Amino acid sequence: MPKFTDCFSLMRLVFATNNLHKLQEIKHLLGDSIELLSLNDINCTDDIPENQETLEGNAAEKSFYIYNKFGQNCFADDTGLEIDALNGEPGVYSARYAGEERSAELNMDLVLSKLAKIKNRKARFRTVISLVIDGGEIQFEGIVEGRILKEKRGVTGFGYDPIFMADESNLSFAEMTMNDKNKISHRGRAIQKLVDYLIQIDGDETI
Repeated sequence: MPKFTDCFSLMRLVFATNNLHKLQEIKHLLGDSIELLSLNDINCTDDIPENQETLEGNAAEKSFYIYNKFGQNCFADDTGLEIDALNGEPGVYSARYAGEERSAELNMDLVLSKLAKIKNRKARFRTVISLVIDGGEIQFEGIVEGRILKEKRGVTGFGYDPIFMADESNLSFAEMTMNDKNKISHRGRAIQKLVDYLIQIDGDETI
């Protein structure tokens, strides 16, 4: 993933998440191209709502919450694992599929249990990013197609990474380095679209 420091002036954006894994992954993707602030950096300890029925709705709800309350340009993402044989589940409920404790291990166990006797293991990760600048919103989507493995493999990554293998690889996401995962991941593809957009608008004005 290239770094874009030389392409446009430094921008400041809040990433509206409490997920430290996501924060680290996106900082790695963006490099030095923008000044990325966390919720801690703006003293936000709120439980940001995610009450919508779609990834698009949840991402927008989170980004507008931060913009409206803190007056900061920001972006938020929502990601879902969509499994064909489960009619798109867990989808928007991916983080809390096995319960409100949001346990990655329990979520994976539930998926593996439901697919135990099913041959069709086709699935995809989908990320939607909502970017809010000066009250206006634009969304970016990233998708990676793959399949659900029959057992957990690997120790890196987070969420469902140990049971997901992208079509472009013979490794689970949890067996890949962050660099290799970011080249093909749903979040990496969505962030690339975000960065391309920021490059485009920076030619006209500085955020």
